[in-house]
Amino acid sequence: MTHIISIQSHVAFGYVGNRAAVLPLQRLGCEVTAINTVQFSNHTGYGAFTGEVFSPEHLRDVLDGVESLTGLRDIQAVLSGYMGDEAIGRAVLESVSRVRSANPGALWCCDPVMGDVGRGFFVREGIPEWMRDCAVPAADIVTPNQFELAFLGDGEIATLDQALAAAARLRERGPRVVLVTSLEIDDSAPDHIDMLLDTAAGSWRIATPRIDFPIPPNGAGDFTAAVFLACLLRDHQGVEGEGPARALERTAEALHALFEHTQRAGTRELALISAQDDIVAPKRRFDAVRVR
Repeated sequence: MTHIISIQSHVAFGYVGNRAAVLPLQRLGCEVTAINTVQFSNHTGYGAFTGEVFSPEHLRDVLDGVESLTGLRDIQAVLSGYMGDEAIGRAVLESVSRVRSANPGALWCCDPVMGDVGRGFFVREGIPEWMRDCAVPAADIVTPNQFELAFLGDGEIATLDQALAAAARLRERGPRVVLVTSLEIDDSAPDHIDMLLDTAAGSWRIATPRIDFPIPPNGAGDFTAAVFLACLLRDHQGVEGEGPARALERTAEALHALFEHTQRAGTRELALISAQDDIVAPKRRFDAVRVR
């Protein structure tokens, strides 16, 4: 069985961070050890929240306890998301190193959460540079959105060629797989949203119908990175050949199903519970198109 450590935020109410990642990982057949970097009442998009940010020492202490109980040899991947500051980032990087020492084949899927188109950066000063210079080079898989790709890949993203070039520059720094989780470029259909997958073996693009919300639900990026990692690990072909392309399709299908359930529910939170069966077996298929 695939065993993943997911190091992310946690909320008591709603679905972001580990709350958006753990259930789909489990439903897709993964054993998950969740290590929380914060525990808040709800995500910060509501404006008001309560709770506590955990220290890097807390993260290390929890991993110590897990390692003493079960060891880390069977961990096949580490998934990480939002990092509140550089100290937490360094602790996550140390955790990845510890897992790789026990299992050199373990993957790190890093969601480089920093900002978004229209909002700019929303993380603390220094995090974008640390993510670019320290986290991304050590990761096997990165899942930036379009804004984050432009920063990490050192270039404007307005065309497919620019997106592919930026992803290739990113891979030159270390990651083997780059999944661009949202892409709107010059030839994108206005009623669709694209994702782009870039690997040394090839690049694929996929489009799904756009679903609009009065207030877009938080946590979609956390969900997307988790599902993509689970699907990638499920494919025996690993990170080459057609494995990533099918993982891209599965991820797009699961995300579209989740958005459909969320729209029907009329909620600001992802309708993860009602969508869980369709996450595992989506009713609608989408085809990835090879672009390189």
